[in-house]
Amino acid sequence: MVHSCLERIDATDVRQLLGKRRQALILEITTGGGYTPDLAHGPEQHLEQLEALLSRALAMEPLKINLIIGSDSWSEDVQHRFFKAVLDRIDTVPCAVMLETHRSRSLANPWQMPVWLERHPRMRLTADLSHWCCVAERLMTPDLLPVQAMAGRVDHIHARVGHAQGPSVSHPFAPEWTEALEAHRSCWQFFLESFDQEKAPATITPEFGPDGYMPLQPFSAEPVADVASLNTQMASWLRTALHNSMR
Repeated sequence: MVHSCLERIDATDVRQLLGKRRQALILEITTGGGYTPDLAHGPEQHLEQLEALLSRALAMEPLKINLIIGSDSWSEDVQHRFFKAVLDRIDTVPCAVMLETHRSRSLANPWQMPVWLERHPRMRLTADLSHWCCVAERLMTPDLLPVQAMAGRVDHIHARVGHAQGPSVSHPFAPEWTEALEAHRSCWQFFLESFDQEKAPATITPEFGPDGYMPLQPFSAEPVADVASLNTQMASWLRTALHNSMR
């Protein structure tokens, strides 16, 4: 999926702009027709879309590429074949490429993560635990086997705070969400402590968003908090709440 903001932008312009701002780029590739995959799209269609979008992404010389791919509707055998095909395709990519733990996708089920990682040791991950909170109906914590299995395999973190009934709290620093915030922070710290800084910089993106994540006021449909402000506050908080060098 190509975001509308990039449809008419040349890769050279993107590289020049980032160079002037001294900023690195982390791109996201989504296959299957959208953030929730079309059930009519099988593995081969996902792979074809991945190849086309990888070519476009690499022209922008990103620091890392995040993949939201596959479907949780496929059988385990199909998932294994799909993972192998994906990893074969990204083996030669000259930057870090990670698969995200995203709802409705091939990595949607946290309890399968140890199996996936054992069978596919090349797999690198973007950890978005907020999705798993929603799927498993519980907070993710470092003592849980899926989180432990990921240690040393996480190259990027999406810093949104989920809870047992949804992928985003209304405000991460509200007192009613203290337990949820600490659960996520402890997992993020756990991942950073296992991160190999010599291979690539540790990166984390505050990811509170408006598109179905932010709770709305009834009747007016106004967001209960300002998304831009939340992401700014989260970025500032992470710089002191986590102990590691990261961008």
